[in-house]
Amino acid sequence: MKIALGADHGGYHLKEHIKNCLEERKIDVVDMGCADTEAVDYPEYACKVAGQVSEGRVYQGILVCTTGIGMSITANRFARVRAALCTTPDMAATARSHNDANILALGGSIVSRETATEILDVWLKTDFTGRGRHGRRIEQIKQCTLTQVDPVALYDSDPEIHTVLRSEQRRESLSLNLIASENYSSRAIREAQGSVLTDKYAEGYPGKRWYNGCIHVDTAEQLAIDRARELFAAEHANVQPHCGSTANMVVYFSQLKPGDTILAMSLDHGGHLTHGHPANFSGRLFNIVPYGVQRESERIDYDEIARLADEHRPRLIVAGASAYPRIIDFPRLREIADNVHALLMVDMAHIAGLVAGGCHPNPVPDSDFVTSTTHKTLRGPRGGLVLSRKKYAAEINRHLFPGLQGGPLMHIIAAKAVCFQEARQKDFKEYAQQIIRNAQTLAFSLSSHKVRIVSGGTDNHLLLADLSSMGVTGKKAAEALDRAGITVNKNMIPFDTRSPMITSGIRLGTAALTTRGMKEPEMEKIGEWIAAVIRQPDHDKTIAAVAEKARALAAAFSLP
Repeated sequence: MKIALGADHGGYHLKEHIKNCLEERKIDVVDMGCADTEAVDYPEYACKVAGQVSEGRVYQGILVCTTGIGMSITANRFARVRAALCTTPDMAATARSHNDANILALGGSIVSRETATEILDVWLKTDFTGRGRHGRRIEQIKQCTLTQVDPVALYDSDPEIHTVLRSEQRRESLSLNLIASENYSSRAIREAQGSVLTDKYAEGYPGKRWYNGCIHVDTAEQLAIDRARELFAAEHANVQPHCGSTANMVVYFSQLKPGDTILAMSLDHGGHLTHGHPANFSGRLFNIVPYGVQRESERIDYDEIARLADEHRPRLIVAGASAYPRIIDFPRLREIADNVHALLMVDMAHIAGLVAGGCHPNPVPDSDFVTSTTHKTLRGPRGGLVLSRKKYAAEINRHLFPGLQGGPLMHIIAAKAVCFQEARQKDFKEYAQQIIRNAQTLAFSLSSHKVRIVSGGTDNHLLLADLSSMGVTGKKAAEALDRAGITVNKNMIPFDTRSPMITSGIRLGTAALTTRGMKEPEMEKIGEWIAAVIRQPDHDKTIAAVAEKARALAAAFSLP
């Protein structure tokens, strides 16, 4: 057992007595000071000991000042620290058995050496019960620590931005987020993003940097690479793209010349801007041949893709979508690509988490390239990822750096590594499965309330609702739902007759609410509330009633 010991000048003599007691009991003592009775500031020593306990470097800590109050207040600002100010042996016993206290605070002018010795003996021999109401309450303390952390330095530096952050946290906490491309990252991921790694330039790749001092960021990036490859069974991974658009761009630029032909899903039928929209770089630089879904089934028409491929002989076929609710047949697309000697790229940005969770087919074995974002269903930081066959590794790396980007965002790469690590866990697989169950339940609930679902349902995390027969546009429905505390986005549906700024549909996704712990019963209620608002988007009483219910439900499921 190793215990860190610290005191200010007011607690020095009692600290020395405690130190002797610990050494007599054959306990390893880490003395953090102070060294004599000359006046010092107690927070310095409280921070030293609390830091040791917080980081797991020692088993417990003991702090002494004149009263013990300042030491305990300071120590309890550290994560995983539960400091208890004790003046009797009974208090020490309760602090350990009920509260799992790991720092003992003593007052040098409050307790005698004899009493301090008694307190110490009880403290050392008492264990935390760890069960029942005491275990439950410790978990509640941990949860409070996770959810109520306030950015103190930001408040002092820029109170206006601090207000923005706190307001957004409140909005997210008290509303129901059904944006299919959004999710809630873990605190571990957010800590990596907000870390010291944001300050490090690291142009190049692990072991081959332009800057010195990269030994630790090299480790972080290599972990991210190795974990991504393992997670998706890929031969090569580049984790440096700043976003999904950059990931797509690097594949295009590494394999195509301006004017080359790409066969890709039309944005109108569920594709993405970077798959060839005329306002995007992809549509401006390359010859885009769009494909889509059948009018009757609203599912991808693979026969039509084969015909278009045979007619136009594309250099690259792009699969993947931002608003397609069905499983994509990757082996069929591989066959089509091989028949015309084309490369196959799959943009799995939306479904990456489902693939990682083993509840959606993995496109990697059938593809030359797979691109993705690392947020959405993967529940990581905002960023991009390129997976490829090994033979393309050098081209991908070279075209990303120095071709498209300079210094990689090492704090984001570290957060990606954490994301991939989380996605390797058993509970993530359960989470991914629940996303799909929730989406299917939400689709069924909406259908039962006479809201038409495009293609009749969903196989993944998202669904499209067709509002064209309900006398309301997607824009109006999304705005009404926003007032009701339910966040969705307007979205075109296949063969939509309205403009992209108005639309005939809305897109809904269940990844974010599943992260908060919601399941099928909640999806049934939410479907009922959405239908009620859509039917009466201008009815203030209906919207107010739904908003009250949505707020109560959101409050019952905390953010991570």
